[in-house]
Amino acid sequence: MAREEDLSLTVMHKICEKAGAERVSQSASMELAKILDEIGVKIAKEALDYALYAGRRTLKAKDVKMAASKLFEKKLTT
Repeated sequence: MAREEDLSLTVMHKICEKAGAERVSQSASMELAKILDEIGVKIAKEALDYALYAGRRTLKAKDVKMAASKLFEKKLTT
């Protein structure tokens, strides 16, 4: 479960604003942090599988990109 120190509520608030929200409750920021933490862990676990398969113990950006692409079934651009 996400804690405030894991994912900043201020950053979650800014993400909501970037999405177009004019006002964001603290509970919405907390819920977004919780969900993004869960998604992040799933991506990291999948990325670790790619790294281990490649014979590495170090996660690389390409592992994370491939894992996110697989989990979200689309090609990521950055």
